[in-house]
Amino acid sequence: MSGLLGRKLGMTQIFTETGAVVPVTVVAAGPCTVLEVLDGRGALRVGYGEINPRRLKKPREGYFKKLGQPPRRYIREIAFADPAAYQPGQELKVDLFAAGDYVDVTGQSKGRGFAGTIKRWGHSRYPVSHGHPRQRIPGSMGSSATPGKVVKGKKLPGQYGGKQKTVQSLKVIEVRPEENLLLIKGAVPGCRSGLIFIKKAIKKSSK
Repeated sequence: MSGLLGRKLGMTQIFTETGAVVPVTVVAAGPCTVLEVLDGRGALRVGYGEINPRRLKKPREGYFKKLGQPPRRYIREIAFADPAAYQPGQELKVDLFAAGDYVDVTGQSKGRGFAGTIKRWGHSRYPVSHGHPRQRIPGSMGSSATPGKVVKGKKLPGQYGGKQKTVQSLKVIEVRPEENLLLIKGAVPGCRSGLIFIKKAIKKSSK
């Protein structure tokens, strides 16, 4: 396994040699700096993103001073098949991936706050004409005397979005090493400029 941290820049579309239109998400992937090589865990601890020194906490400042590395905003552990092949201070760039690879992309979905069942689950509503007293409420729970309670997992109003989501087996359409850009087919979680984690998929998809 291997992967990179990056930021979602937005979506666009490109044309293949046959003239087909492919929707892609443009991702600024890396460069990530190797902070520590964790042989026992089979992983690398990497840092990504600039940070204002005034916002750097004392423990984090001491950590980077001990490593002799410039401060980074994000620190993550990423599993690598051969972590011993890397050295602290080395940069991981977008050339870890190639066109045709399949990746899993993890990000935080857009938070939409507290939402009703129509927006959250796509439920239908009551009639809006002839003075109907309510249109968007969930309605009866349907429990009655048996089982006499709301069944666990029932689709009700609540927090919508703002959760970690992973979209698996997305195809890498194009890699631009000079710009640190990945063009990935389809949509990935999160808003523009949101932090995402891209890792090589274990199993390829038929997409």
